[in-house]
Amino acid sequence: MERAEYEVMAAVEDRHWWYGGMRAISAALLDEVYSQRTNLRILDAGCGTGGNARFLQRYGTVAAIDLAPTALELGEVHLPGKLARASVSDLPFANGSFDVVTSFDVLYHHAVPNEEQALSEMRRVLKPGGRLLIRLPAYEFLRSKHDRAVHTRRRYTSADARALITAGGMIVERCSYVNSLLFPLPLAQRLLEQALPTLEREDSDLTLPRPLVNEALRWPLATEAAWLARGGSFPVGLSILIRARNPIGQNMLKKELSYA
Repeated sequence: MERAEYEVMAAVEDRHWWYGGMRAISAALLDEVYSQRTNLRILDAGCGTGGNARFLQRYGTVAAIDLAPTALELGEVHLPGKLARASVSDLPFANGSFDVVTSFDVLYHHAVPNEEQALSEMRRVLKPGGRLLIRLPAYEFLRSKHDRAVHTRRRYTSADARALITAGGMIVERCSYVNSLLFPLPLAQRLLEQALPTLEREDSDLTLPRPLVNEALRWPLATEAAWLARGGSFPVGLSILIRARNPIGQNMLKKELSYA
C-alpha cells in the first residue's frame, strides 16, 4: 500500500463510516459465538495502522502484526509496544496460541503471493476449535484506482473464498457479502470510471466525507450488521466476510464435513 493511503487510514479510521460499519459487521459475527467473552487470545494478522486491533480488545488480549513499517509506525501512536513486524505467511507464534485470528483485507495483497500458505499459518496458530474471521474484497470487475493504491493482487467471489478456507481444512460457519445495501452506488461509479478513466477521483477513497454524509452512510452498514446478527446474509456486496472454525482433530473434521 502507498504511504499516503496508510496516512489517510491512520487519520480517519476512528471516524470514517466505512471503518465503523465494518467493525459493527465483524462484531455481529463475533458476538454470535463470543458475546460473553472478554478473555480470548486474539491475533490480528495484517493489522494496518491498528484500528481493528483496538476494536478487538473488547474480546480479550490482542496481538497484532503487519509487514509494512509505515503501518506499524503510524499504529504505534495508539498501541505503543503492541504491534510487531511479521508476515502473515510466517507467523512468529507457537502452534495453538490463539482463540481467534482475524485478517481484514490482507490476503488479496501483492505482499501475500500464496494465500494457502498464509491460511495454513493462521490455522497453525489457532487452538483446536478456535475461529478465523477474514474479510476480502469482492469481484474482479470492481477493480479501481483504489486497488492500484493498495496493491490489490486479486478480488474474490464468495465461492472463491469458501474454497480457499475449506481447502485449508477449516469449517466455514458463516459467509456473506457485506457492504451490500450501498452496492449500486460504488458499482455505478467504478464501471463509469473504467469506461471513462478521466472521471477517476483524485483523492483517496478513504477520505473522510462531510459530517452529515459520514453519519448518513453509517446507517446502511448498521442495518447490515443487525441482519447478520439475526443469521441473515447478502447475495452481493463490495466485500466478503467469512467466519470459520478450526476442527478438533482429523476425525472431527471428517464428521463435521459429512454434515456440511
